[in-house]
Amino acid sequence: MRSVALPDGTKVPALGQGTWKLGEGERPARQEAAALRLGIELGLTLIDTAEMYGDGASEEVVAAAIAGLRDRVYLVTKAYPQNASRTGLPAACIRSLRRLKTDVIDLYLLHWRGGVPLAETVAAFEKLKAEGKIRQWGVSNLDQDDMEELLAVPGGGACTTNQVLYNPEYRGIEFDLLPWSETRLPLMAYSPVGQGGRLLRSPALRAVATRHGVTPAQVAIAWSLRHPGVISIPKSGSIDHVRENAAAAGLKLTPEDLAEIDRAYPPPRRKVALAML
Repeated sequence: MRSVALPDGTKVPALGQGTWKLGEGERPARQEAAALRLGIELGLTLIDTAEMYGDGASEEVVAAAIAGLRDRVYLVTKAYPQNASRTGLPAACIRSLRRLKTDVIDLYLLHWRGGVPLAETVAAFEKLKAEGKIRQWGVSNLDQDDMEELLAVPGGGACTTNQVLYNPEYRGIEFDLLPWSETRLPLMAYSPVGQGGRLLRSPALRAVATRHGVTPAQVAIAWSLRHPGVISIPKSGSIDHVRENAAAAGLKLTPEDLAEIDRAYPPPRRKVALAML
């Protein structure tokens, strides 16, 4: 499994596991936890969750999955923007720690920007880090202008990653945010196979998949991994999905493949608003 280096030198797998919708009854929670555990065994040791997902239920599924395996997992969770204040963030962090049944969060993210000043959120993150409750912190759904503002506040340069929506349908970050980030910090791509299965029905992705004898989902994941500074976190809700996702790490798309995807989903030629789900 290829790894990506974080700004502090920590190496994490380029392909991890997302948990959006886990714990919400789509499948029995024990099956979802078993899928995540299989992912860990297959090298997908970065697991991303959030307090928003199922009002904490996803974090509880993750806790069951990593029981006895905590030292092998790079654990990421996210806080609501309304909880990102000097007093709100520590309280939210403690709740997440309890649901995750762990003493420390490896990477704690601001889920999206809200009304709390970034300087206040950074100060709260840094205090949590000093107290040993988190190892690193980062953000999610911030565009380039937000990131520039973040890095300008005291302590903002400690930001570890920015988690954003990125797949062939939503590739606006390639115009500015992605090249800007390349020399500063890695990006984490959520929903790399799209929402609602649209990309799985894409004629272009299906054509590429047929050439390689793989699935459209694997093509979409490999497409997101073609950038060395991008970490991809597809949802891992079932055993079959986890095996499919893990196999995508070894898929190398050809220039012909990429050109076909570009024709169906052209790269941006101008600045577009940051897309988010």
